[in-house]
Amino acid sequence: MEPLVDSHCHLNMIKRARTQEGLRQVLDEAHAAGVCHVLCVSVDLETYPEIQRIAYEHEPVSASVGVHPNHRDGRDPSVAELVELATDAQVVAIGETGLDYYRSEGDLEWQRERFRRHVRAAREIGKPIIVHMREAREDTLRILAEERVEEVGGVLHCFTEDWDTAQRVLDLGMYVSYSGIVTFRNAQAIAEAARRTPLDRLLVETDAPYLTPMPHRGKGNEPKYVRRVAEFVAELKELPFETVARATSDNFFRLFSSARRDDRGPRDSAPTPAYGAASKSG
Repeated sequence: MEPLVDSHCHLNMIKRARTQEGLRQVLDEAHAAGVCHVLCVSVDLETYPEIQRIAYEHEPVSASVGVHPNHRDGRDPSVAELVELATDAQVVAIGETGLDYYRSEGDLEWQRERFRRHVRAAREIGKPIIVHMREAREDTLRILAEERVEEVGGVLHCFTEDWDTAQRVLDLGMYVSYSGIVTFRNAQAIAEAARRTPLDRLLVETDAPYLTPMPHRGKGNEPKYVRRVAEFVAELKELPFETVARATSDNFFRLFSSARRDDRGPRDSAPTPAYGAASKSG
């Protein structure tokens, strides 16, 4: 079975994975679906230590560190703090970060400034950036260009725009990632963008526990369902599933170059005490 990567999920938010036994089941089922790696993405610093612990206790799971654009009430890290946290061996990226004008109102300069700090931290530490964008296309692309994202690379995750926007993201040297939304019946523009995105710049994700792909809508999303996203993209591109699975996995490990590659799939390993010390600063 050709290995797959879920390039963006939130294991700590999956209801079934809130116990050690449940998390083990979620990862075992992902393994059975051919998933060889999972990136557990941070949305705030308050829950980051939990994400870090999961990454240390379960291989191969990687972590990111960052603050989601809609997270207003918690800690708002400086560039230096993000760089310090990202030195952890399990952290392969900065983010998710970006701009979201859909859920936030008023003067959103605080979002734009936070976004810039994350890109600067990514450039300083030399790890790619994971970008969230919703109803903020022009400002997002402008800031990425102004902050020279091409020097470090990154991904626009859960892509929900059209092909013209995808081209602009690609022109910045970034990757484009497609979630279960691409399988929705009303997502023709997104599907067309996925069809036209070059195979060597494309990733697949679940964004679990959100955005369960068709035909599994109504169930909680989990990393195992990234297989359906990859299958759908393969259908759009009229390519064998194995070709898309291999390419998106290779792309992931090229972009997130510090991630450990192991095509055997997620499995348990002995806990490493390092996360305890690191989480004191997180």
